[in-house]
Amino acid sequence: MERITQVEVGLGDRAYPIDIGSGLLTQAGQGLTGVLRGKKVLIVTNGIVNHHWGAPLRRSLEEAGFSVAITEIPDGETHKRIETVASLYDACVAARLNRTSAIIALGGGIVGDVAGFLAATYMRGIDFVQVPTTLLSQVDSSVGGKVGVNHRDGKNLIGAFYQPKRVIIDTDTLSTLPVREVRAGYGEVIKTALLGDPDLFAFLETAGADVLRLDAAALRRVVAACCRAKAGVVEQDEREAGIRAILNLGHTFGHALETLTHYQTYRHGEAVAVGLIAACRLAQTVLGLPETVTDRVRRLVQAADLPVRFPAFSAEEWRKALAMDKKNQDDQVTFIVPAAIGQSLVRADIPLSLALAVIHEMTEAE
Repeated sequence: MERITQVEVGLGDRAYPIDIGSGLLTQAGQGLTGVLRGKKVLIVTNGIVNHHWGAPLRRSLEEAGFSVAITEIPDGETHKRIETVASLYDACVAARLNRTSAIIALGGGIVGDVAGFLAATYMRGIDFVQVPTTLLSQVDSSVGGKVGVNHRDGKNLIGAFYQPKRVIIDTDTLSTLPVREVRAGYGEVIKTALLGDPDLFAFLETAGADVLRLDAAALRRVVAACCRAKAGVVEQDEREAGIRAILNLGHTFGHALETLTHYQTYRHGEAVAVGLIAACRLAQTVLGLPETVTDRVRRLVQAADLPVRFPAFSAEEWRKALAMDKKNQDDQVTFIVPAAIGQSLVRADIPLSLALAVIHEMTEAE
């Protein structure tokens, strides 16, 4: 096993470590001994991830004395819904989980969000561990305690803030990830660099290709940098009452795009990537952001073969989708806009007409 890079999420008595390295699945049981309250766990995963990584995780847990059950949920954003959680409650009951038991999420962002919401609500909350297996979940969604499911009219409208006991990031799991999923995760890496880490942004401009081809050293650096950046924000504002909203850079446009396409056309990171360009274009208008910054962001997005334009929808369709964003204050759409590379602002005073104008300019010709 390689050296472990550890990032701490400092939340007082709910603080937890993020372990980052290669070969960590085989050490998971040892790492969770003494961390979880009991010895009975339910692994929530999907069929693809279970095929590749379920056995080594289960073996490690059982060798450490844990009683392990595994249940699968269907893959895809359309299954991130309350009906999926309801089926998992049945699995918890069948496995005879109690208040000292734990849920382990083995998979990407959807598995983590659904399994985390399950853990937050089963018996009013049981222990929860994140074992993210996609680049997107390793650099973003597994850290910070946001869990939940979608509603047909909006993304993540049903959920909770519920912190895991530990996050175990085994970068080996990315070896079985489809190229499209790697690129989608890279969209969140660009977001993190743009909102708060100029050094990471510069690294992506020179070594982004190494990350995309899953070079071990580049991956460790990027995953650790993203986890540190997110942990720092979460420590200041766990429940998104203020500064944590900056983590949604690109997401106001991105979530609306996912809603308009019924979560079937774009991966989350793809929607965020085009949303980053839109946020930069909007910042050019409202903050005077230099166009050169937008161009640099666009080049990173294009280099990963991520979308740079929006599909055609009417202004009214966009207006309705943007109005359902969970960051909104009263009836005002909240936007996160970059003031510079490494600095972003939360703004609830931007006229929606300006955002719609940006969308119109970025819409593909029919």
